[in-house]
Amino acid sequence: MRILIVDDNPTNVIIIREILKKENYRDIDTAPSAKAMFDKLGLSEANILESKAANFDLILLDMMMPEMDGIAACKVIQQHDQFKDIPIIMVTAVGDSKKLAEALDAGAVDYVTKPINKVELMARIRLALRLKQEKDWHKERDQRMQDELKLAALVQNAVLSPAIEEESFEVHALYQPSAELAGDLYAWFELGNGRYGVILIDIMGHGISSSLFCMFIASVLKDTVTTYVEPEKVIQELNRRFSQLHIDSQLVQYYFTAIYLVVDTRMKRIDYVNAGHPPALFFQEDGQMIQLDHACCPVGLFDKMDIEPQTLYYEGEGHIVLYTDGLLEIIKGEHDEQVNFLASHLKGNHDWNEERMREAFFEDHGTQEREDDKCLVWISLKKE
Repeated sequence: MRILIVDDNPTNVIIIREILKKENYRDIDTAPSAKAMFDKLGLSEANILESKAANFDLILLDMMMPEMDGIAACKVIQQHDQFKDIPIIMVTAVGDSKKLAEALDAGAVDYVTKPINKVELMARIRLALRLKQEKDWHKERDQRMQDELKLAALVQNAVLSPAIEEESFEVHALYQPSAELAGDLYAWFELGNGRYGVILIDIMGHGISSSLFCMFIASVLKDTVTTYVEPEKVIQELNRRFSQLHIDSQLVQYYFTAIYLVVDTRMKRIDYVNAGHPPALFFQEDGQMIQLDHACCPVGLFDKMDIEPQTLYYEGEGHIVLYTDGLLEIIKGEHDEQVNFLASHLKGNHDWNEERMREAFFEDHGTQEREDDKCLVWISLKKE
């Protein structure tokens, strides 16, 4: 443990240092003023952190010093994140409760009064160091967790489907996870004979639990889609798989919304099931827009789902846009106003334009820092 004693009175420094040495605290440094303390901490006169900063576990800081007193010096230290966790114990001959309260408000964790009482001083030092050790342990644990979460996010991103660019069919996506682990998942699969299955899923909530559910769905998705193919059967099977995840003492009912389409480019046919998801938007060649809003309940709420698959036909070119709630949340207004605003920016050219979509929906919109995941999937239907 490294302790810094800051006091302009050499006698006080000697007394405290000798007390610490007798208690086997050997790594002790001293400073006669606030400025000297800043130099030892690695702070320049402009209070800018230098590359070689001394690392202390505790500061014993005299309250009454010339040029800058202990309270003002404590406030300066608290302005730097690198030093905020160093416990500061004020050493003072002042008995004014207002001054002591001011010192604690400035960032000091405790105080001792002069003349120094050895028993009291050591008790307060041991308490401050113990609290710092606990705080350091939590910081290290949190850092390890953040590193693991970053790795998990990379793994999540790796399971997302790459773009398809065929003569009669294209599918692209833009995805921006929130600050926490993602709960959105998109995927598409070639089903043979000019058919493609496209699915977009939004797991309830954020963080580790939603991410784990998302990865579970990703692990069974390909097998489910290629085996069952038809939208109703795929959603029913996902519901069965999800319902098998029995969670004891479950306080929150986890579920996910999904929209799954099978596009048959030869028959010009679209079969879909919307399980509680925001309506996909189908822009036809003649400029008309259809909302794929015929929906059933989300997946995972009930053991059995009452599903009515829907069928659409198309001619010529067109495009379908799937999206998650996070995209709507950047738009002010009621749900219908949000969808209309979205449609106004998505209509027109059926070809994918990533730059235009990114500028419209994925750049900073002044929303709060912890926003939802944002995902947009664009399906281009082309003439052969």
